[in-house]
Amino acid sequence: MKPNCIKAIIFMMAFPLLSVSVQAQNNELGSWDIANLSLTLSKKFTLWLEAQTRSQKLTTDFFYHEFKGGIQYKLGDKATVMLGTGDYKTYSFPGNFKTPMAVKEWRVWQQLVISNNISRVKLEHRYRIEQRWLNGEFANRFRYRLNPILPLNHSSIKPKTVYLTAFDELFFTNLAPYFMRNRLFLGAGYQFSKVVTAQAGWIRQFDYRKADDGSGKNFIQTSLLFTLDKKLLEKEHFPNTMD
Repeated sequence: MKPNCIKAIIFMMAFPLLSVSVQAQNNELGSWDIANLSLTLSKKFTLWLEAQTRSQKLTTDFFYHEFKGGIQYKLGDKATVMLGTGDYKTYSFPGNFKTPMAVKEWRVWQQLVISNNISRVKLEHRYRIEQRWLNGEFANRFRYRLNPILPLNHSSIKPKTVYLTAFDELFFTNLAPYFMRNRLFLGAGYQFSKVVTAQAGWIRQFDYRKADDGSGKNFIQTSLLFTLDKKLLEKEHFPNTMD
């Protein structure tokens, strides 16, 4: 890999740290647990489904779950569009899914994903527009995620490949102060076969609040990704999550 490419990747991964607040809403390490399914329906259409839980601690105080899915349409070798929807619920803290429920959300989104390679590095740029109903109140949100993936023992992502992955995602709204959130992830994964991939890493979510400049929290994210493509229509599958 060219030195300039390596420098660019390091910069992309390190830059979001500048926006991370040193204040923490909860210093204990939490967890995100994700199961994801990608089912190829034809040369152009793919069905995506995902389930997720989150906890304030590694193994207890589960406060959030979501179930979502979408239909993806392939525009070409390097671009896709998706229409998705999901159900999201946030519970009271502390406790495991303790009621009364804090937030009930239903969401619809549209997204564009553009991918390209820099040497062995796979890059995905994801642009998403969301329409959200939180406890009956409507709100818009706009997201951009940059996701580099670097296979280590092969030149591409295929069975028996170890890879490094990272992403940084920015969240905005159409209301002042506009910036809402920054989400940074650093991790690694292993593609066991064309069907199963496991991925884990560290994620930090920083939520901006105008009243106190916001706060952040650290989590361990574990993901189990399933890809069902009997006709093997894709030459290479980029492992990632919908969220």
